[in-house]
Amino acid sequence: MNVVITGASSGIGYQTAYRFAVEHGAKVVAIARRGNRLSELRESVLREDCSGEIIPIELDLERIEKADLYNMVYNKVDSVDILINNAAKLFSKPFLEISTDDLKSMYGVNVFSIYMVIQALFPLMEKGKWKHIVNITSIGGLGGTQKFSGLSGYSSSKGAVTILTECLAEEMREMGFKVNGLAFGAVQTEMLSKAFPGYVAPVTDVEISKFLMDFSMKGHQFFNGKVLPVSSTNP
Repeated sequence: MNVVITGASSGIGYQTAYRFAVEHGAKVVAIARRGNRLSELRESVLREDCSGEIIPIELDLERIEKADLYNMVYNKVDSVDILINNAAKLFSKPFLEISTDDLKSMYGVNVFSIYMVIQALFPLMEKGKWKHIVNITSIGGLGGTQKFSGLSGYSSSKGAVTILTECLAEEMREMGFKVNGLAFGAVQTEMLSKAFPGYVAPVTDVEISKFLMDFSMKGHQFFNGKVLPVSSTNP
């Protein structure tokens, strides 16, 4: 099983990559900006008695070139079964203080990179067994849910991911792909701690990684074009 995970240097991406490699012997192409953290992830898997492998690719998704990404991945695996678009950028900032550069940066990672990654890896996913794309969005990116001050940029970008997921599922249906999304509530990650110092989320990245891994392997059997809320609180 070959899996590609973006945003794999910390939090949910890191823990999910580790689980796939250790628990299922997967080859995991782990993409992130911080090469040192990817090396730590690779070493942690090597210390386990497993057949899985972490293949680190240090890459800034704000400056992604499709051809470069394709070549980087193709040199390591000849097909991709599961793609998890997990990379995200989050900051809390009042609406009136958000700059164009802020929005370009956040949408660049949260939205635009998903287009580029899927387009780049499409030929490899065509050869995959499951052809399952899982986009990580947020409860804040769903209509009718509780919203928070300072998150207009982040939540609106995740709203774009929600709609993109639904559109991709329809457009790629005849190609044999399944595209779904998971809208997470607050999860205790490094990114959340930086944005909201002192806040303690009800779920850890280790706990949510188990759900994400299982859904990525089985969800395509039951869902397509669905964005499922995953939160222990209501709303």
